[in-house]
Amino acid sequence: MVSRSYSNLLELASGEIPSFGRMGRRIPRVMTAAGIISDVDDDACGSVDSDPSSVPKDRMIIVANQLPIRAHRNADNKGWFFSWDEDSLLLQLKDGLGDDEVEVLYVGCLREEIHPNEQDEVSQILLETFKCVPTFLPPDLFSRFYHGFCKQQLWPLFHYMLPLSPDLGGRFDRSLWQAYVSVNKIFADKILEVINPEDDFVWVHDYHLMVLPTFLRKRFNRVKLGYFLHSPFPSSEIYRTLPVREELLRALLNSDLIGFHTFDYARHFLSCCSRMLGLTYESKRGYISLEYYGRTVSIKILPVGIHMGQLQSVLNLPETEAKVTELIKEFSDKDRIMLLGVDDMDIFKGITLKLLAMEQLLVQHSEWRGKVVLVQIANPARGRGKDVKEVQEETYATVKRINETFGRAGYEPVVLIDQPLQFYERIAYYVVAECCLVTAVRDGMNLIPYEYIISRQGNERLDKALGLSPSTPKKSMLVVSEFIGCSPSLSGAIRVNPWNIDAVADAMDYALEMAEPEKQLRHEKHYRYVSTHDVGYWAHSFLQDLERTCRDHVRRRCWGIGFGLGFRVVALDLNFRKLSMEHIVSAYRRTKIRAILLDYDGTLMPQASLDKSPSSKTLEILNNLCRDRNNVVFLVSARSRKTLSEWFSPCEKLGIASEHGYFLRLKRDAEWETCVPVADCSWKQIAEPVMKLYTETTDGSTIEDKETSLVWCYEDADPDFGSCQAKELLDHLESVLANEPVSVKSGQNIVEVTPQGVSKGLVAERLLTTMQERNMLPDFVLCIGDDRSDEDMFEVITSAVSGPSLSTKAEVFACTVCRKPSKAKYYLDDTMEIVRLMQGLASVSEQSLGNSHHVS
Repeated sequence: MVSRSYSNLLELASGEIPSFGRMGRRIPRVMTAAGIISDVDDDACGSVDSDPSSVPKDRMIIVANQLPIRAHRNADNKGWFFSWDEDSLLLQLKDGLGDDEVEVLYVGCLREEIHPNEQDEVSQILLETFKCVPTFLPPDLFSRFYHGFCKQQLWPLFHYMLPLSPDLGGRFDRSLWQAYVSVNKIFADKILEVINPEDDFVWVHDYHLMVLPTFLRKRFNRVKLGYFLHSPFPSSEIYRTLPVREELLRALLNSDLIGFHTFDYARHFLSCCSRMLGLTYESKRGYISLEYYGRTVSIKILPVGIHMGQLQSVLNLPETEAKVTELIKEFSDKDRIMLLGVDDMDIFKGITLKLLAMEQLLVQHSEWRGKVVLVQIANPARGRGKDVKEVQEETYATVKRINETFGRAGYEPVVLIDQPLQFYERIAYYVVAECCLVTAVRDGMNLIPYEYIISRQGNERLDKALGLSPSTPKKSMLVVSEFIGCSPSLSGAIRVNPWNIDAVADAMDYALEMAEPEKQLRHEKHYRYVSTHDVGYWAHSFLQDLERTCRDHVRRRCWGIGFGLGFRVVALDLNFRKLSMEHIVSAYRRTKIRAILLDYDGTLMPQASLDKSPSSKTLEILNNLCRDRNNVVFLVSARSRKTLSEWFSPCEKLGIASEHGYFLRLKRDAEWETCVPVADCSWKQIAEPVMKLYTETTDGSTIEDKETSLVWCYEDADPDFGSCQAKELLDHLESVLANEPVSVKSGQNIVEVTPQGVSKGLVAERLLTTMQERNMLPDFVLCIGDDRSDEDMFEVITSAVSGPSLSTKAEVFACTVCRKPSKAKYYLDDTMEIVRLMQGLASVSEQSLGNSHHVS
């Protein structure tokens, strides 16, 4: 199979679809210097897949801060020995996808520092043996990136900790942010060395690499890119305090699919997009998506699972059985009931709150003294700093106090294990524990409850060790915090607010007292869910959604716009182009009968302007166009005829259609006509009270009463609340006006009630018909608008091309404002470009008028 990769991607940049078929798989030589891109050419000698009969598999490049690799120095201190890290989610994910279906390549850092002299050799070994591409970072840069920006700024903020004082987390430090961006850029350069951009899927993991999607999208506009956030995403109130909030949001939106563990995290992200970027999302056939510059960005909500095979193999180990036997002697045989906590030693895991709840249990329920033991396994903290030391000191002091108060010979109510445990040892504790307590004050997913449930299901050998007959139903009890990602998935767990120590103590007592059949039912329900929603299910589902989202890539033209982290890609239909000034001016010069239809707000006048009346420059341009006898110029607006009459009174020959075309006049001194039969507006008596109700309850909203329509505008209201109220108002109006001859529509920040059958398309039809009746068949039609109501005009004039109302040689220009999906074939970027275009056409008319006067 011939391998094919790109280096310059000129075809992609030009928006042309490549002419060759599916590319072969190829991993080029890996360079180790940061920022250097390997020479990726068409030479097939480096192809991994050289068997012409083999069917190419999908290839997934998985990118994360750390590779799923353990590195050890060889005994002679020369060279390295590498092995897979069986505990790594990224490795489990690969098993879940299955080697037969998907080839997986990893890009990430090693935990150990590799000397620059050894980096080439290590890269080669890792690529050939493990299909891993290591990213080597200078120690100082890594420290500023990981311990600085990631752990001091992003991680605390995403767990709802605001840096209100220098002691609380870290104040924003721009040099740490620059280090974060630099590392993301180095990761991007590493990916560029190995990617086949048209074929490979890229899956980026977690908050360490949030700006990486921008660097990849900038290099390959059509890259198939998924991103999954493993931590919580905070509410917009917390997130918006981050000085680089927009840069991170825009970077994530350069992905095709963004994954979250829970609906809450996704909802917070979508709310941030709405409040900070003005983007709205919609749910289509069960999939949530955002439109971002013509690209569809999908949102995936699916919690990660555990690796069933790995857990079951550890449960089968003889050392697990031996450890279980040892723990039974230590606890069960002495009539002790074990409660278990397994947490990292950090400020968000709520270890001390759990210890205080244990203390409260022993204070309030003397019957449990001497019987119940809380075993707290404390894993080493991943971050470092003052807060970690404080948690450790508080934990040790609390354990000491409880044991001194309630302990006696042969009984310690709290056993703190702060030494690293082997995985099989931890599993043995799960097997023996009657109840598992996961009471973090804020956490991403936290798979400890899942591991506990599978361990409690056990196997035959462990049943024997526990003295259970094979027919005995299994049982497990969970007390989980409301603030962890797995909480919504575990409906049989006792959910608690970890800050409420009394409630947690009560939950412990409830778990201990619960009847056996109830414990068994809860366990069975949890086991059914956890065993079917494993890591393979999660990975497959994510890849499936990524494939679905990227299906349209080849059908779109792509442009990159913006600088730095403001970069984004505009994706449009293949025949949608920017309106070239030269092209339209040339057509304008050589044509004799011209129809020009212009929207006003958002087209000739920027939406953001507070003063909406036309400038003297706009009036002058319109007058110059109207003076040309070859032109029929029409302004089509949603505004009232009174407002438009006042504003455009200097334009004698300008045609005006108001209220979306309900009223219309061909020039200033002509009578106003109606495009449809005169409306009965008695429906306003029904609609207005309803709108008033919503105006009173929605701060920042207003009602505009026009002659034939009513508009509720919420431009200045809270975006989430305004949008929610608008949906409710739309439903309310549709139900109360069901028997009235009106249409209820939603637009940009408005809900509008208009007479049935009125649309801007009617104006376009009316204009073309009137010109046809006067034997004026236009050979030039220009129609410009910016919103949904203008799409009706575009549709009419583009479908008129083959009809009798236009000249057979007619040149038709339907043009929308900004690059976005539209029925128009052309676009211009903003109102300034439109005014410049109209000025250009007006000056052509002026010249031709001047020439004709000169000749006469």
